[in-house]
Amino acid sequence: MKFNISLYLVLIGLIMLSCNEKTPTSLPKLGFKKVIDDKEVNHVVKDWAFVNTDSIIVTNKDLSDVVYVSDFFFRSCPTICPKVAREMKRVYTEFEDNPQVKFVSFTLDPKRDTPQKLKEYAANLQVNTDKWWFLHGDKDETYDLTTEYLQIGFEDDEAPGGFNHSGKLILTDKAGHLRSFSEGTDPDETPKMIRDIQILLKEYEGKK
Repeated sequence: MKFNISLYLVLIGLIMLSCNEKTPTSLPKLGFKKVIDDKEVNHVVKDWAFVNTDSIIVTNKDLSDVVYVSDFFFRSCPTICPKVAREMKRVYTEFEDNPQVKFVSFTLDPKRDTPQKLKEYAANLQVNTDKWWFLHGDKDETYDLTTEYLQIGFEDDEAPGGFNHSGKLILTDKAGHLRSFSEGTDPDETPKMIRDIQILLKEYEGKK
């Protein structure tokens, strides 16, 4: 898989647009729109199925009643992953007691990041794996899934640790629409992600 510069530029543009308004009252639906039966529809993350830390298959449909924050990582990452995990945990801590919010981390290195190893990783982070999923699956399916979340992730012998990947935190709503991004390596962006989750939750409260 090659680095998709066009996708990356579009992603940057979408992130800039989502950051332009300082105090939004609603969040945009991000991604590429499609025309189906002469009707424009928003991007929706395709269905996926992966194995969790208890070696149980879980799917995106298991998240249909919550909003969730996700990222792509690998345990042996020598560069950005520890920083991203730290910011992810900041968001996790903020919503730890809120059942409407979950967290999902997809490993890019399923050969080494087995469910058992991911369970140990979660234990070291001191997080609840019912609340924050660490998922293992086919590597090619995972790499393809990165593009569904407007990210990059693929094997690269020249990259530190052997993988080239994004470090974004990604907010997805109950219908599978992408609603916000933050840079997981920048602690100053984490409050924005927390704010955007709160905005999205209020959106659903208003529909009740």
